[in-house]
Order: sequence, then structure tokens, then C-alpha cells
Amino acid sequence: MDRLLIEGGNKLNGKVNISGFKNAALPIISASLLAADKCTIENIPSIRDVYILMDIMKGMGAEVKYNNGTMDIDTSKINTHKAPYELAKKLRASYYLMGGTIGRFKTCEITYPGGCDIGTRPIDQHIKGFEALGCSVEIQHGVIKCVASELLGTNIYLDVVSVGATINIMLASVLAKGRTVIENAAKEPHIVDTANFLNAMGADVRGAGTDVIKINGVEKLHGCTYSVIPDQIEAGTYMIATAATGGDVIINNVIPKHLESITAKLKEMGVEVVEYDDSIKVAVKSPLKNINIKTLPYPGFPTDLQQPITALLSMVSGTSIVTESIFEGRFKYVDELKRMGAKIKVEGRTSIIDGVNRLSGAKVSATDLRAGASFVIAGLMADGVTEVEDVYHIDRGYERIEQKFIGLGAKIKRISE
Repeated sequence: MDRLLIEGGNKLNGKVNISGFKNAALPIISASLLAADKCTIENIPSIRDVYILMDIMKGMGAEVKYNNGTMDIDTSKINTHKAPYELAKKLRASYYLMGGTIGRFKTCEITYPGGCDIGTRPIDQHIKGFEALGCSVEIQHGVIKCVASELLGTNIYLDVVSVGATINIMLASVLAKGRTVIENAAKEPHIVDTANFLNAMGADVRGAGTDVIKINGVEKLHGCTYSVIPDQIEAGTYMIATAATGGDVIINNVIPKHLESITAKLKEMGVEVVEYDDSIKVAVKSPLKNINIKTLPYPGFPTDLQQPITALLSMVSGTSIVTESIFEGRFKYVDELKRMGAKIKVEGRTSIIDGVNRLSGAKVSATDLRAGASFVIAGLMADGVTEVEDVYHIDRGYERIEQKFIGLGAKIKRISE
């Protein structure tokens, strides 16, 4: 198991380049199987989740080559609707293979997805959508089986706003007969990116980024070349880390509009944020102020940055309140921050943070992907050395995290065992 050793007390300065968006890359890679053709997908992050999905696709018969951020994937030889069990259960995003295989083969068989343990993440809205399109769905011994004689476009109203269900229904419906309308759809940037990729393959998807998406079914898709959008969560993490260390950093390869909710909260704290065309500057020139935050679906404050910004707020004078409205299990990491000296009280879905003057380096264990990022930020602020264990969680979503922080002046190193 790899560990990260972080020596705190160094301000971040310089420039950092943001990688492709994990949350867009995974559904786009999955969507490529709909074309039964060759696709070249650029700006793919070099992260653990991508490698797991690559292995799943290879296990299904795809030819996949990945080099320096570019993936060449030929799905023409995929001839199975079953995803390898042992690999699929390691990856939450493996459920996108359901929409892809249903769209292409009108059937799928896959285990319940894995991923971070951050609370209940049901897939009932996915199943509701598949059934509305004409699938019969059975769940036996943790395996989901879907079969349809044909897929017919229909109107689908999501009971809750679900990113995964919105994308999965898009994938399943692009080759269906007639028009599918998804109402109460999620609006996240990676939904727009996935829709754009589908359209580049010849699909007819309209309205992505609004709460009503309309898909006119087509007979066939073809290969294409496409570039994934920058990772708004990785960018937000470096913005928060810069603020936490009192630094001055230019973050390149971003879409500033995707970062508006983070920018707004950092400005409310007194952080200087300057937007350019495809970069953003973050600098701290005065003491930070306490704030209140509630996570919400896009364009609200993202749940994936709740943990990193809580680490920052743990050393901001005054009392801050963070409310988690998306995942009820996303405060499990708080006990580890308290080991470092943070004063945080959790009441249900709310954490009350009393800022302290100092954190102390300690040994902590990453409980999930974004919790791991929060411990790195806490370690950058803390006195002494922080040791972060279970780094594989961090590697699922952050490309070369220690190297990028070293490039900004942090003292951080990876210990491989």
C-alpha cells in the first residue's frame, strides 16, 4: 500500500495544469461501445478508475491503447453483454456499461457497482428508465440482468435529480426507436460532455445541461475523435489547497464557468480569484472569513468538494457550518481530521466547524477519494508531518497528485511498499 508523507507549512505558488474530468471520461469510455467502431478519446486522466474501466472493456473484447492522455478504443469486437464481475464491483462508474450494453445489445448483465463508501447511492432511477424503454429487469444475488426485445423511446420523469441515471438513460436510448424525453434531468458539465460525445458519434441528443433532455433515436453510430473537458473537481481541489496555504497559484486548463460555485465561496471567504479564458488565479492576501456551505446539484456547490473545503475551514477563525444534502455518509472522514486537532461536530447531515489556530501532523487513513484529498490539504496546513494511508482512494481520481503539489512548492512524497 502506498502512503503520502506531507510536511506542512509551505505556501503553494506557481502554476498547475488540470487533467481531464474523471466524471466525464468514465461514461464517455463506456459510451464508445455503442458505436461498434474505433474512437480516439483525448485528455483522459491517468487515474486508477480509468485503468479499471480499461480492463473491463478489454475483458469484454475491446481493443484499448492508452498513451499520454489519449485512448484509442475499438469496440467492434465486443460480443458480450456481461461485464467481468471482479473488476466491475471495484468501480462505481461500471454502471454506465449497463446503458451502453442495453443500447447496443438490448441486454446487459452486471454486478452492483462498487466505489467509495459515502452513503446510499441507489440505482432505482436507472432501472426505472431502462424499464420505461422496454427492458425487463431482474436482480439476483447482486447481479442486475436487463433484457428487451426492442427499445422504444418514451417520456421518463426522474423522481430525484440523478447524474448517473440521466447519463445511463441517454446511453440506452440513443439507438432506441423514436424519441426519448428525460425530465428532471441532472445538469452537470459531464452530462453535457457525454451528450456531445454521443452526438459526435452520430446521435441526436438535445437539451443536455437543462432539466429536459430529448433524444431522437438513430439507427447506427460511428467512431469519432473527441477531447474530454477539464476536471472541475480537481481544479476546485487546487483552488482550495491554495487558499488553505495562503498561496498564489494559476490553475491552467479549466473552464471558469464550471467553477463558479467554488469561486463564489472562496471570494466570500476573502480569497482573491481572477478568471481568464481557460485559467484561474487564486491568491490569499488577507485573513480568511468563516462561511456556511450547502452542497447541491450543479450549478450548486459540489458534494465532491465538501470534504476538501471542510479541511480548509477547520483553520479559519470563527464557526462555519457545512450541510451535505447529497450523500448522508460523507462525514465519515471527520474523525480523522479531529485526530489532527480539528474541532468539528457532526449532527446528521450538518457539520459545525470551530476554526482552530493550528493542526498537527498525524497518521490518517483515506476513507474515500475526496476524503483523501481533504487530508492532503490538512497536511499542507498542519505543523509537522502528516502520513496519509490508503492512497489508492486518492489515485482513483487525482492524476499524479504528489508531483503536481511538489511543482507548487509543497513538501510531499510517496512511499511505495
